[in-house]
Amino acid sequence: MDLKVGDMVVYPAQGVARVEGLEQKVIMDSPMRFFVLRVLDSDKRIMVPENKVDAVDIRRVISEDEVDEVFDILRERNISFDHGTWNKRYRAYVEKIKTGSIFEIAEVLRDLNLLKADKTLSFGERKMLDTARRLLIQELSVAMNATEDDVERELESLFS
Repeated sequence: MDLKVGDMVVYPAQGVARVEGLEQKVIMDSPMRFFVLRVLDSDKRIMVPENKVDAVDIRRVISEDEVDEVFDILRERNISFDHGTWNKRYRAYVEKIKTGSIFEIAEVLRDLNLLKADKTLSFGERKMLDTARRLLIQELSVAMNATEDDVERELESLFS
């Protein structure tokens, strides 16, 4: 991926980040170049070696067409749940979040919201629901050029 200063990217499980610059550091007597990313909601600074950008699965923020796909996933109600233990479901959700795929994250948000309507979520599931919501709101607001509050209201209306 060709990154430039100012680009908005998604760092898996961290969220949307802005490329702030390219820095050179000497590591074990070898000069290395790092992209400096700033995660929007946490102000966390992440340094990614220039030659490892593809290996960490950084991706661009989704397009308008992909926004429609995300909302299609969120509106889907004809799904079946894994009725195993909560921690088995939780591990599956963690794996989906770690992929960094907005579509997988949308599935986690949808599934947990639908499950919440039927039963009380475990503490881990509630935290996962919050994580999926935060990641989706953040990326959708950038992709839609909308405020996070507007996106959050739109998501809430889907599950109320």
